[in-house]
Amino acid sequence: MKNCFLLLLIICCLVACKRTNSKLKEQIIASDSVAINYFTGDGKMDTVTAVKIISDKKIIAQLVDMISAKKQSIVGKCGYDGSLHFFKNNVVIQDVDFRMNEANCMQFSFMQEGKLAATTLSPEARQLLENIRK
Repeated sequence: MKNCFLLLLIICCLVACKRTNSKLKEQIIASDSVAINYFTGDGKMDTVTAVKIISDKKIIAQLVDMISAKKQSIVGKCGYDGSLHFFKNNVVIQDVDFRMNEANCMQFSFMQEGKLAATTLSPEARQLLENIRK
């Protein structure tokens, strides 16, 4: 009985850890371009140091997959290293902020259904964002 309970607990944990944000993905997958603002990298939004416009569908799909990959709780008071603005027909359909330069705060954050939500910013997502910046 104890083993069954332990197995059930492990399965529940694994399922909970793999939660994706499918609503976000559905909303932004139709984007035709993304504008990425890079800030100074110190967590403050006061200075934009670079702006990149992406219209390559393959890169947009990678960004969408990475942003919607794994829900997480909001890590407070982290600041921001940049923002992504997803466009369709020249209209912003979703804004997403990101923090990638502090190990304890690596996250994408955005408004969803009137509430602040977050997903994990993986090392692969960080690498992609850094490559785009170059």
